[in-house]
Amino acid sequence: MHVVQKGTESLAQLRKRSRNPVVLTALRSTVAATISYVIALHMTLESRPLTAPLTALLVVQVTLYATLKTAVRRVNSVIAGVLVAVGFSLLVGLTWWSLALVIVASLAVGHLVRVDEFVPEVAISAMLVLGVTTVSTTAWSRVLETVIGATVGMACNLLFAPPVWVDEAGASIEELARRVRRLMLRVGEEAAGRTPVERAAARLHEARRLDHDIVQVDAELRQAEDSLRLNPRVQEGLLHRVVLRTGLDTLEICTVVLRVLTRTFTDLAKEREPEPLFAPATGAMVEQLLSEIADAVVSFSVLVTTDVSVSAESAESRLTGELRQAAATRDKLAQLLLEEVQRDATQWQLLGAVLTEVNRIIDELDTEHRSRRLLEELDRVAALQRNSSMARIRERFTRRTRKIVRRSRNRKRVGRRSQ
Repeated sequence: MHVVQKGTESLAQLRKRSRNPVVLTALRSTVAATISYVIALHMTLESRPLTAPLTALLVVQVTLYATLKTAVRRVNSVIAGVLVAVGFSLLVGLTWWSLALVIVASLAVGHLVRVDEFVPEVAISAMLVLGVTTVSTTAWSRVLETVIGATVGMACNLLFAPPVWVDEAGASIEELARRVRRLMLRVGEEAAGRTPVERAAARLHEARRLDHDIVQVDAELRQAEDSLRLNPRVQEGLLHRVVLRTGLDTLEICTVVLRVLTRTFTDLAKEREPEPLFAPATGAMVEQLLSEIADAVVSFSVLVTTDVSVSAESAESRLTGELRQAAATRDKLAQLLLEEVQRDATQWQLLGAVLTEVNRIIDELDTEHRSRRLLEELDRVAALQRNSSMARIRERFTRRTRKIVRRSRNRKRVGRRSQ
């Protein structure tokens, strides 16, 4: 039994490593670069066509959408650089001042054609082509090698399709929620007793470090969003993206409020030292409330990362029950805080801030609030897509209209000259 368990764990670890983005991208990049080099040897006149494998290495990305976007920009940058070099080679040779003009013109053209991170590639292609004697042959070879590398890179990502990274992003969101839960539990336990200023400040710094965790989860979520785009294996990709994104936004708001809450506890510890933060009954109620909210945070993360309807309904009912219990505890805490303020109103602002901050977290986790935000975000994204499509159609129509007007003007000019 122990051997079987070890074997199962080893297979799970091997599977996890095999889905590592670094490993998968390295394998696809190696295959794409090798194949593109072999094809370029047979299709170009170059004895060492290294531009093709170089392009394949740059094109192959973690997701299919990123690969396609990189391939298009890479090809556009090379073609733009080659055209600039050919145009300058017909007018001037290679001198220091012509090189400067080529670089300036290439960078300007790169920004005009919107190749983003490949703007320097436009100038590099132009300089390489301008520096040879047979400009036309070199230009054609460089464009062909680039097209070969980009095509092979896209083909490798189509044949060896990158995985959908939704599960990994969901796991990161759940892990973030568990870190928030652990911090809430520690803050609640310390609030129930005597909390030195140093310990309260340490919890404040822990809450601030959650910002770095959110940045990392956000990067993994963006990777998951890209893996859903242009992916034929994925249905309802827009819904997956919006659900995960709104879920992470809610958790980010909760971490911000938690940081403000730890700031309030730190200020309260400074005001009341060496006395406890709260009276014994109030401190116990704060601990209970933060414990219930911490459980609700984890349940919320499970809800937004679950795509099976039965599991989602179970997670939603569990979250609803936990929030209902947390709301009841909050009402009890409000009564205790009111009684404490009536006895001593010295720190009424800080005590009121505690109640406001825990209430904000409960409201953010509310299922109705989440559903409303989800519908609003879906409507917003759908409207953006419709506006983008209409803008593209309008731009094409305007372009065609301008061409027709120019043609009619040219015909009139030719007719006048013939008369």
